[in-house]
Amino acid sequence: MYFSDVISRINMTKKPLILVTNDDGINAPGIRTLISVMNTLGDVVVVAPDSPQSGMGHAITLNSTLYAEQVFVNDGPQKEYSCSGTPADCVKLAIREILDRKPDLCVSGINHGSNSSINVIYSGTMSAAVEAGIEGIPAIGFSLLDYTWNANFEASKSFVKTIAKKVLKEGLPDGIVLNVNVPNILKENIKGIKISRQAKANWVEEFDKRKNPQGKDYYWLSGKFVNLDGGEDTDEWALENNYVSVVPIQFDLTAHHFIKELNTWNLND
Repeated sequence: MYFSDVISRINMTKKPLILVTNDDGINAPGIRTLISVMNTLGDVVVVAPDSPQSGMGHAITLNSTLYAEQVFVNDGPQKEYSCSGTPADCVKLAIREILDRKPDLCVSGINHGSNSSINVIYSGTMSAAVEAGIEGIPAIGFSLLDYTWNANFEASKSFVKTIAKKVLKEGLPDGIVLNVNVPNILKENIKGIKISRQAKANWVEEFDKRKNPQGKDYYWLSGKFVNLDGGEDTDEWALENNYVSVVPIQFDLTAHHFIKELNTWNLND
């Protein structure tokens, strides 16, 4: 047997390396569920924020120091690191400093709350997945439509495992990551998985203005989510109709369809 054949067989039997992160913090029930599922699929390393980082988008830490320390949250074969930074920081630090090889998969979540439609723009969960995608790592963000801390993630487990296994087997194209949202219903009421597009929707926002005891104004952001899309191929439609939505998203924000028209503007004249 040739030496190259031996190496090939060793690589075939090696477990995939899976990086797990989130934006709700390393102690959140959602990430604990995700870790338990990923432990059945490969060797798991967790690098997650030490405190909640929801709504951070793709923020990174530039003007302060970053810390990461190994922690032991519960029993398990995985290695875990608590990071003082954002979800994107966690992925960057994992790849550059903590892991000894490039992971075969990065999974982020399971988020406490929706990341469908326009929410993907603000999501720390999805930004962590996108950061992994930028590095050429197949990546998935998982979310459950329940914002409570004690959300029941049991119905999510089988769908998380199915989708993660498929991505490990098939890979993803460069520049593409998956955004997966699970409706907050019993597993037996979920109809299946629906491949979808991002719905056209937005938040109609308002600020609740108040005064502190010193008389200084302060604000609480609030708002109402409005779905402006009547299509039956969207993530919002899928979720409203008891499907798990899977949306392939890309981090190339170029509006390619507008380039031809933009060239007619003769901006150099």
